[in-house]
Amino acid sequence: MSRELARRIAFTIGALLLFRLGTQIPLAGLNASDFSPTLDFISRLSIFALGLIPYLTAAILIRLLSLVWRGLNSLERSGERGRRRIAHATFGLTLGLATFQAYGIASTLTAIPGLVRNPDGWFVMTATASMVGGVFVLVWLSEQITRHGIGNGLALILSAGFLVSIPRDVAGIIGLVQSGEISGVLVLGHAVFWVVTVAVIVLVEGARRNIHVEFGARSVGTRQLPARNAVLPIKLNSAGFLIPVTVAPWIFFLPLAFAGLILGSDHPLITAAYRHLQMRQPVHVILVSLAVFVLAFIYTAYVVDPEHTAKSLAQHNGTISGVAPGEATADYLDRVVSLTTVVGAVYLTALQLIPEVFDLYGIGLPYSMVVNGGGALVVVCTALDIKAQVRDVSLTNPGGVRR
Repeated sequence: MSRELARRIAFTIGALLLFRLGTQIPLAGLNASDFSPTLDFISRLSIFALGLIPYLTAAILIRLLSLVWRGLNSLERSGERGRRRIAHATFGLTLGLATFQAYGIASTLTAIPGLVRNPDGWFVMTATASMVGGVFVLVWLSEQITRHGIGNGLALILSAGFLVSIPRDVAGIIGLVQSGEISGVLVLGHAVFWVVTVAVIVLVEGARRNIHVEFGARSVGTRQLPARNAVLPIKLNSAGFLIPVTVAPWIFFLPLAFAGLILGSDHPLITAAYRHLQMRQPVHVILVSLAVFVLAFIYTAYVVDPEHTAKSLAQHNGTISGVAPGEATADYLDRVVSLTTVVGAVYLTALQLIPEVFDLYGIGLPYSMVVNGGGALVVVCTALDIKAQVRDVSLTNPGGVRR
C-alpha cells in the first residue's frame, strides 16, 4: 500500500468517525433519557438529525430546473465559473429548506410534554440553528472526503447511515426467529434475495454500451495529433437513483396538496386520493413505477444529450463508423441511448418496488426503512467507486504519473 493511499484511507475513516460522533450528540435542552429508547425519532434527535436530505433536495431541485430552463443548463455547462454559481444557488436553497424543516421539528418537540426542559422560543431558535449548522457541517465534511479521502463524500456518508442500521436489523430478526414469530426459511430466502440483488447491481452498474469512434488527425496549436480509435461508453443506468425515485412521488402529491388548499383537505375526493396513494397500495405501486420509468428516460436524455455529444464529436473531428457527422450522428446516439435506457429504467423501477412488493405479498421482514433497493444501490455504487479510486491511487506515482 502506498503512503498516499494509506493517508487517504485514514482521512476517510477519521471523517466517517466524526460523522458518527455527531449523530450521538443530542440537541441541547432535551430530556430524551426519560423517554423509551424504542422511540426511534427521539434517538435520532442529534445535531445531525436532518442529515444530508436538505442539501440533496436542493441539488435535485436545481438539477430539475436546469432541465426546463435553458439558461441554467448552459450555465452548468459553461465551465468552472458557471458550476460555482450553481453551487452557491444550491447552498442558498439548502439554507432555506433546512431552516424550514428544522424549525418545524423544533416547534413540534416543544409540544411533546416533558421532552423539552424549557419549551420556549429560545429552545426553538437554538435547536433550529443546531440542526441547520449540522447540515452544512455534513456538506463540508463530504467535500473534504471527496477532496482528500477515498470515494465520493456524499455517497460515503449516505452509505454509512445505511450500514449502521444493518446490525440492529439482523439482531432483531434473529430474536424474532428464536421466538418463532417468523420463519427461518423466510429469512434464508431474504438473504439469498439480497445476495442476488447485489450481484445484479454490480453487473448493471458496470455494464456499458460501447460505441466505437474514429478521430481523424488534427492540429492543436503547434502539435499534430495522429488519427486514433476510441470508444464512447454509455451506461445502462445513466439516470442514477435519487432523482427518478425522489421526484416520482412529487408528481402526484404536489397537485394533491394544491387541490387540498382549494377544495379543503377533508374533501371526499382528496381523502380518497390520499388513501389510494399511500405506500403499499396497488395504485401507488403502479403510478410511482410508471413515473420512475418515465423519469429515468427524461433524466438520461439530460445526462447523455445526443445533440451535445454529436457537436462535441464534430468539433474534435470524431465520427462513428458508418454514420454521417451532425444530425445523423445525433439521431443514431438518440436511438442507442433510448434502447439502453429501457434496461436501466426497468432496473431502477424494480429496485424501487422491492419493499412494497414484499409487503403486498406478506413476505416482508422488519427491516428499517433505509434497507431497500435504493440503499443497496447507493452502498454498492459507493464500494465500486472506492475500488476504482484505490486502484487509480495505487497505480499512480506521487507526481501524478501512471506506473
